[in-house]
Amino acid sequence: MGVIGYGYWGPNLVRNLAELDNAIVAMVCDQSEERCKAVANRYPSVTTTTNANELIESANIDAVVIATPVRSHFDLSLQALKSGKHVLVEKPITQSADQAQILIEEADTRNLILMTDHTFLYTGAVRKIRDLIDSGELGDIYYYDSTRINLGLFQHDVDVIWDLAIHDLSILNFLLKQRPLAVSATGAAHISGQVENVAYLTIYLEGGAIAHVNVNWMSPIKIRQTLIGGSKRMVVYDDLEPSEKIRVYDKGVTLTEDPESVHQMLVGYRTGDMWAPQISTREALQVEVEHFIECINTSGQPISDGRSGLEVVKIAEAATQSMRRRGEPVEIG
Repeated sequence: MGVIGYGYWGPNLVRNLAELDNAIVAMVCDQSEERCKAVANRYPSVTTTTNANELIESANIDAVVIATPVRSHFDLSLQALKSGKHVLVEKPITQSADQAQILIEEADTRNLILMTDHTFLYTGAVRKIRDLIDSGELGDIYYYDSTRINLGLFQHDVDVIWDLAIHDLSILNFLLKQRPLAVSATGAAHISGQVENVAYLTIYLEGGAIAHVNVNWMSPIKIRQTLIGGSKRMVVYDDLEPSEKIRVYDKGVTLTEDPESVHQMLVGYRTGDMWAPQISTREALQVEVEHFIECINTSGQPISDGRSGLEVVKIAEAATQSMRRRGEPVEIG
């Protein structure tokens, strides 16, 4: 394994890769000499370099993990694939759908694994919600409503949609069978010369379901909460909750016709129990890198493969277009 980027997310990736029994972190690359020294101090057996080409072209490297700014994802991933390396690239996979499609075709041509680092898909909480939906426990899904806000971290090359909302777009695609059809987005940049730091997305799904995502870098508090409403039950997912991250509510409404008037509809409210299902507490990133290695060894299809990354980028692109048009709905290609 070779890791490019040892800034914010890179150290977490290296730590989890280093704990694997069936993989070896052979080389880490970062443009900063200080960060390379930090790697050498913590992992004396790992070779460090400030030259990404040296890592990618090394005969000792079978797979490359990319944790760099988004603007470099495409070039580094394409170079690695052309060098015969499997690739795990931090989210979002690329800056455009066209770039993602090129990477997918290159990986397919060379029979290489291309995987996107959509970490939340490997959490016990999101997987449990997927099980609840697939089993029919929640019934028909009516809405997905997420709030993902905090103070910082401001990014230089992507706005808040491409940073925070990407998480919800990947979760949405993973959980629901309904295809996203169009998106309406609004946002604002409150610091001169910087990208949008607050945004609101409304995504229209097949069958009439709807999703809403609120993302913000300028909130005084940190919130990571998602509500999923179904015809049978509803789920509250709070990622900051230490123990009961998922709560399932047997609550909802029923519509019954008034026997005295076929034109009148009566709304009945159903209030039942709440329970918190048991979920895996394993670190999601550990599950993810294990999955990456397994897919390499078995030629399996990753849960968050290149096509998963592509679908997320398509929504983000449409959202950006809509935001530039002050919320005008944009069809998702």
